[in-house]
Amino acid sequence: MAYSISLMREEDIAQVAEIDREAFPDMWPPTDYRRELKSRLAHYIAACDDERPVEKPKIETAGDEKPAGLVSRLRWHFLHGYRPDYEPPPASHYILGFAGFWLMAGEAHIISLAVRQSYRRRGIGELLLVSLVNLAARLDVHLVALEVRASNTGAQSLYGKQGFVIKGLRRGYYSDNREDAVVMTLDDVASGQYRARLSHLREALLKQACPR
Repeated sequence: MAYSISLMREEDIAQVAEIDREAFPDMWPPTDYRRELKSRLAHYIAACDDERPVEKPKIETAGDEKPAGLVSRLRWHFLHGYRPDYEPPPASHYILGFAGFWLMAGEAHIISLAVRQSYRRRGIGELLLVSLVNLAARLDVHLVALEVRASNTGAQSLYGKQGFVIKGLRRGYYSDNREDAVVMTLDDVASGQYRARLSHLREALLKQACPR
């Protein structure tokens, strides 16, 4: 099995929505990923199984509107002027998980990270997290923030492993059960030292997830 990380495309929305419903069944209203991909503030990536193709869905676009995935990749090239680590995926690919953040005032706020239930506990969530932070660093973001349920100690442990620290608590943050949210942040992600660590860790996780 071979995994890869790519920028999310409009063709991925159906699979991403399926994973979203599985991971967050109580979230309402559901996220409108088509609108998200058109936003300049939103940045999403997907973990794919390169050896499990799926039928490419038909995407209808109005007028001369360009697919959001293409716009996202073009925006990346204009921002950075070099070939990104996140290569455009094949025309059809099976998505194992996804993650995304909003970029606001120089801060990346992670808003989602989910993996298909049948693919959990294989390091894919950690790979997505590291890749997402790596993307934020390449966009010259200096701080990454997120909220996590107070009861989700497993996720808190994963974030802590990557250097996130607890900064506070948001009382009654989650609308489904009024559970508190733990606020965690990661500072100095754009520093050369941390970016080198991220690159090395990302390669190690890819090798771990895709043994040959």
